[in-house]
Amino acid sequence: MIVRIMGEGQVRLADSHLAELDKLDDELLSEMEKGDGPGFRRTLSALLDRVRTLGDPLPDDSLEPSELILPSPEATLEEVRELLSDDGLIPG
Repeated sequence: MIVRIMGEGQVRLADSHLAELDKLDDELLSEMEKGDGPGFRRTLSALLDRVRTLGDPLPDDSLEPSELILPSPEATLEEVRELLSDDGLIPG
């Protein structure tokens, strides 16, 4: 799966990592629903860090279609809320 972090680039991520990322996504969704700004910021950072750690970066000049687009680390709670589906940022 190709994942884009807005403002950073793309990584190739094995589908086997989705369950781990989905747990962080569920936490993020819960914090957003509660309006927990500090929790949201902490969990968004953890989610993006895991994607960076688990994924293999694609070259900057590569423009693969992204199957998943994640917000930038600086995204606000409101900006992320606009990106969410009923399942959170990560479908499934």
